[in-house]
Amino acid sequence: MGKNTPQAIRGTQDIFGTEAEAFAFVVETFERVRRLYRFRRVEMPVFEKTEVFARSLGETTDVVSKEMYSFEDRGGESLTLRPEFTAGIARAFLTNGWQQYAPLKVATHGPLFRYERPQKGRYRQFHQIDAEVIGAGEPQADVELLAMADQLLRELGIHDVTLHLNTLGDAESRERWRAQLIVYFSNIRSELSHESQERLDKNPLRILDSKDPKDQMLIRGGPQIDSFLSDKAYKFFMEVQRGLDDAGVKYLRSGTLVRGLDYYRHTAFEFIPDEGSASAEALGSQSTVLGGGRYDGLMESLGGAPTPAVGWAAGIERLAMLVGSREEDLPVVVITSEHDDCLRDVWRLAAAFRRTNVSVEAISTGSRRKRYDKAQSLRPQIVVLVIPPEGEFDCDMLIEIKRGRGAGQVSPHETEARAADYMSKFGVVVPAQIGRDRGFDLQFSWPKDSV
Repeated sequence: MGKNTPQAIRGTQDIFGTEAEAFAFVVETFERVRRLYRFRRVEMPVFEKTEVFARSLGETTDVVSKEMYSFEDRGGESLTLRPEFTAGIARAFLTNGWQQYAPLKVATHGPLFRYERPQKGRYRQFHQIDAEVIGAGEPQADVELLAMADQLLRELGIHDVTLHLNTLGDAESRERWRAQLIVYFSNIRSELSHESQERLDKNPLRILDSKDPKDQMLIRGGPQIDSFLSDKAYKFFMEVQRGLDDAGVKYLRSGTLVRGLDYYRHTAFEFIPDEGSASAEALGSQSTVLGGGRYDGLMESLGGAPTPAVGWAAGIERLAMLVGSREEDLPVVVITSEHDDCLRDVWRLAAAFRRTNVSVEAISTGSRRKRYDKAQSLRPQIVVLVIPPEGEFDCDMLIEIKRGRGAGQVSPHETEARAADYMSKFGVVVPAQIGRDRGFDLQFSWPKDSV
């Protein structure tokens, strides 16, 4: 690398090898699980008008005031790289007339951008998976989303995290609770951390997010949401808990778990690593693996009609850290030849295998004598050697089947049978001399000394 080679931007990452395989495993598992729950795939713009995020996230939040990547385009309009998915999906719901599909279940994944201090598992360009249910005000929507999240984590092999659950009540319950929190914290303002004193002026509920040990002691002595719940809000939360019990989703009640923005209602939740677990060691016991809540007031902040909605998001990088390194899949078949005159046949045969969805690596470069050794070093199940036809064989090519190093205890005869089965799918009957068949213009024979 030369002195003038550009370096990666701080807070970004180049993902490769086993880390890339873990990343892909998270995305593939998410795609499979969201189909099980009948969530429709959506793709959103990477940037929106700045007001989409300023109005939905609130001008006083750290994300809007400090962390957004905002810029003016050539037309003088302020645009922002998306720091989260929900606001853009809500905007799309309103501007594209998706109300006709309500209740609408959607899911997406992709890159997001926040200018914050890079640290373990946190980047300035990062990636999330996201699921939302829009237009459903029933607690069953919350339960379905949480069951989906729980199943996703289990299928990723992450079993040492627990769902932490709370309610923020309806709008009236939340406002009564908020007013009493302001009175309580104002009376002990001097005892709060500096950060919590600032939050008292801007967004009092965020004090409950404080990780400061002294703040946490004061929080435990403060007003609890349960004392302010309306009958309707209480019933809603009870139905969510009963639904989770019925779905077999374990959870812990966390009375201090909140969402600071005013449009959040009812259910708030986070999946958090269990103390002392491997996930806690990897991320920290206070780290959230997946989180979300019900945001029934968001659509109104964007100029739409009141619309109930609930959703969650999870960082792909964090999930990939918990999944751990994953090796790349080994090829099923490696095809090569020690004869340069047969290399066209190597590639034509590889193409035929791939059309039948068989994973293939073709080797056609390097020392001719070392190609077979290179093929075996890839640890396939089957090695196919292409050799020139000669002698009694009236055909275009001969192939020799070898058991690959990745085949385990499979016998040579079983290897031959498996290769024959693969080739029969693209018009080859083995062992036999055959003519041009089913559009495949090669003939095959098996040498007498095949192993």
